[in-house]
Amino acid sequence: MPAIFAVVGLVVGLLVGAVGGFLARRRTVGTSLQQAEEQASRLIAEAESKQREMLLAGKEETLQARNTLEGELRERRAEAARVEQRLTQKEENLDRKTEALDRRDQGVREREALGDRVRAEAEELRQRQQSEMERIAGLSASEARDQLMAAVEGEIREDASRRVREIEKEVEATAGQRARKILATAIQRYTSEVTAESTVSVVQIPSDDMKGRIIGREGRNIRAIEAATGVDLIIDDTPDAVTVSAFDPVRREVARVALTMLVQDGRIHPTRIEEAVNKARRDVETTMAEAAENAAAEAGVLGLHPEVLKVFGRLRYRTSYGQNVMRHSIETGHIAAMIAREIGADVDVARAGGFLHDLGKAVDHEVEGTHARIGAEIARRFRVKEAVAHCIEAHHEEVEPTTVEAVIVMMADAVSGGRPGARRESLENYVKRLETLEGIAREFKGVESAFAIQAGRELRIIVKPEQCDDLEAMRIARDVSQKIEETMEYPGQIKVTVVRETRATEIAR
Repeated sequence: MPAIFAVVGLVVGLLVGAVGGFLARRRTVGTSLQQAEEQASRLIAEAESKQREMLLAGKEETLQARNTLEGELRERRAEAARVEQRLTQKEENLDRKTEALDRRDQGVREREALGDRVRAEAEELRQRQQSEMERIAGLSASEARDQLMAAVEGEIREDASRRVREIEKEVEATAGQRARKILATAIQRYTSEVTAESTVSVVQIPSDDMKGRIIGREGRNIRAIEAATGVDLIIDDTPDAVTVSAFDPVRREVARVALTMLVQDGRIHPTRIEEAVNKARRDVETTMAEAAENAAAEAGVLGLHPEVLKVFGRLRYRTSYGQNVMRHSIETGHIAAMIAREIGADVDVARAGGFLHDLGKAVDHEVEGTHARIGAEIARRFRVKEAVAHCIEAHHEEVEPTTVEAVIVMMADAVSGGRPGARRESLENYVKRLETLEGIAREFKGVESAFAIQAGRELRIIVKPEQCDDLEAMRIARDVSQKIEETMEYPGQIKVTVVRETRATEIAR
């Protein structure tokens, strides 16, 4: 029994404990649910409050945006109203202008109609007057016009002829004097030495024994010199001298310098000859380059391309009728500049054109063509001014000169080459040239006699007056000058003068 009571007591205790725990958990759960409900209520209240605030903010923004849009819409409507008002005003102005133009056109048409009527009436009146004048004068309108035109034409021709004669006399009186003054001033301002250079190079040797050493065993030395330099050595009976002959003046100078070095050294053999020729060629090239630079500086022509100066330097050893071409070029540049300054032309172009006018002579034996065209081509190739190139190609009138500077270069070239003593020629060539001049003149019909005077710089022709009138005399002068230009080569220029003289003789007894 006691054990049963003990078990029952234990069971009862357990039941009481379980019920108490359950009641305690129930109270705890109830408290948690209440707290959760209260928190949910607070969250819902806060959410509803935020929702109301957001709705209010949205409404305010919407109201503000609508107010802004309504303001912009009002401004645009006002602008559209102003534009419409301006358009309306413009339309009204255009309407008024159109109406004014219509009225003006109407007035013009009315005036044109009135003018047509007036012209018709005037033409009718003119025709009646013309008919009346023809009836009174007994001439038709065309006949009267022809007579009037003939009378007026005769008067005009007479006045024009008189005026032309007066102008010609005035030009002859002033132009010749002015031209002579300009040329005289240029020549007086530039005075240079008058020298005639020889085209033969002679090398002096210490003795005639040196000639044998130059010739060498079986002629090997002289052949080596001629092969290396491209010249001909003339060894004759001339004492203590060897003559160097070559068409190319640069080669001739190279041979002269090389032979001079060999003679001074005394060692003459093919190897030494080759060394001497190479050294002489370098020395001559240096001499030509320095001479070209000095010439350009002396003439006042600066800024030329180095290749142009290199070609121009070859003129140091080139002569024309005994006149050194480089000195002639410098002189021509100075004279051309002076003439250009006197008449107000481009001094720089005239100076450069005169300085470079014979540039082509440096290579005219190597290139086909005349030295004027060759020089102009070289100048253009190395960017020399076109005006200067034109002066070069036109200085012998192979190309028609189109600038004042080109004509000035022609004049300066003639002055430099044609002044007394500038160039020389042999007596045989001189006499032959005079005879050729006189023979050309005698070929023309009506020529009685011809005389070359002033050292061949003027040809005086006397014609038969019964066969030639004044016009024929002028034609003969022109034709003779053209034939001289076509058939002869001469420095400077030749003046052709035709003399026609008639005499009437009576004896008073």
